[in-house]
Amino acid sequence: MAMPKNLPKTSGVYLFKDRDDGVIYIGKAKSIQKRVASYFRKSVTDWKVQALIEEHASIDYILTQNETEALLLEAQLIREHKPKYNVLLTSGQPFVYIIVTKPRGDQLPTFELVRNRKKKGDYVGPFLHKTQARKVYNFLMNTFRLYICNKTIENGCLDYHLERCAGSCKSDFDREGYLVRLQLALDVLREDRDHFAQAIRSQIAHYNKTMEFEKAHHLFEYLENLEVIFDTIKIRYSEDKFASEEFAVTTPAKHLIELADRVGKELQELLGTKTPIATIDCFDISHFQSSYLTGACIRFRHGQPDKNNFRRFKIKTLETQNDYAALQEIITRRYKIDHVPDLILIDGGKGQLSAAKQVLPEATIISLAKREETIFGENFPDGIKLDVKTDVGKLLIALRDYTHHFAITYHRLRRKREGLP
Repeated sequence: MAMPKNLPKTSGVYLFKDRDDGVIYIGKAKSIQKRVASYFRKSVTDWKVQALIEEHASIDYILTQNETEALLLEAQLIREHKPKYNVLLTSGQPFVYIIVTKPRGDQLPTFELVRNRKKKGDYVGPFLHKTQARKVYNFLMNTFRLYICNKTIENGCLDYHLERCAGSCKSDFDREGYLVRLQLALDVLREDRDHFAQAIRSQIAHYNKTMEFEKAHHLFEYLENLEVIFDTIKIRYSEDKFASEEFAVTTPAKHLIELADRVGKELQELLGTKTPIATIDCFDISHFQSSYLTGACIRFRHGQPDKNNFRRFKIKTLETQNDYAALQEIITRRYKIDHVPDLILIDGGKGQLSAAKQVLPEATIISLAKREETIFGENFPDGIKLDVKTDVGKLLIALRDYTHHFAITYHRLRRKREGLP
C-alpha cells in the first residue's frame, strides 16, 4: 500500500489503523510526513515495520504545537489504546506530577512528586521526562528546605542540622517560614523561572571563579534539568487537551457513522431542516495580539473528519482584528467553488452568527459560544443552552473544539514562519 499523500509537514502524532479501524501503532514526529515516509522506504528491512505496513489500512494524525507536546500525547495515547506494535509505554502511568498538597485541619501542606492526580492540591505537569523531573524536585526540596520528617526532637533531627529538614521536628518550628518557602518553590515552576535560572547561572559563575568546579558542575546539571521541565510546563499540557481529536481518529468508522446518523436526525428536528444533517462545516478565527489573522474550516461527513476538505486561510482583506469581517471573508472564499454543507457551525455567539448569515442567508447556520455552551440559530435567536450530556451536545462541542485546535495550530505555524513567539 502506498503512503498517503496528504500528511502534514508539522509536528504531531500519527496513528496506523487496520481494516477494522483499530489502532495498531502510534508514533510522534516533528514532521509527520517525513517520519511516516521513512516506514515506506524500500531500504527498510525491519520485519516489524514490514508487518506494520502490510497490516495497516489507513493512517490518521493529530497535530500538536511542537514535538514535546507530541511526545506527551503519544505516551498518553499508547497507554490508553495499547497498540499491538508499540512495545514501550504500554502499561503503567507514563507521567509524573509535582504537587503542593492541600491538607486537612492543622496538617502541613507538602511538596511531593506523584504518579497520578488522586490527591487534592496545586499540580504542575504532567512530565514525561521522569528523571529530570525527579532531579528538579530534589533540587527544589533541598534549595528551599521542604523535607518534613515525622520525628519530635527538641534540638532538631540530623537532617535538620544537615540543612535538609524543614525543622518540623522542633517544638519551635517556623510554620510560616515553611509556607513561604513552599510557595517560592511553586513560583519557580510556574512564574519566576527566568529569574531563578539566572540566579543559578550567577552561582555557577561564582563557583567557577573560586575554582569550585564540582559544585559548578552539579548546578549546571540542575539547570539543564530545569530547562527541560520549563519547556514542558510552557506547553500547559493536559490529558483532555486533545479529547475531541482523539475521539475522531480512534473511534471505528462504523460507530461514528451510527452516532452521526442518530445525531443527524436529532439535529434535523432541532433545526427544522428538510433532511437529516450529514455534512457539517465548522469555522474558527485566530489572531495574535489583534494581528496575524488566520481562519480555518474543517468538514465532517457522517461523523468522520473529511481531511481532504479541511481548509486554512490567511486573511487577505484585513490587517487588524475584526472577527466578523474575517469570518465573512473565509466563508465567501470557502464556498466560491464548493457546495454549501447541510450545516455550518461557527465558533462564537450572536455577532458571528449574524455575520455569517449576511454572506449565506439561505444556509443552515448555528453558532456555539464557549460561555455556558450556548447555541444560537434562526429558530433560537436568543440562544439555548446546549445539554453537554446528549449526543448532539457532545458532537457539536467536539467539532467546535476540533476546529479551534486546527485553527490555532495553523496560526502558530504562521507565527513561527514569521519569527514570532
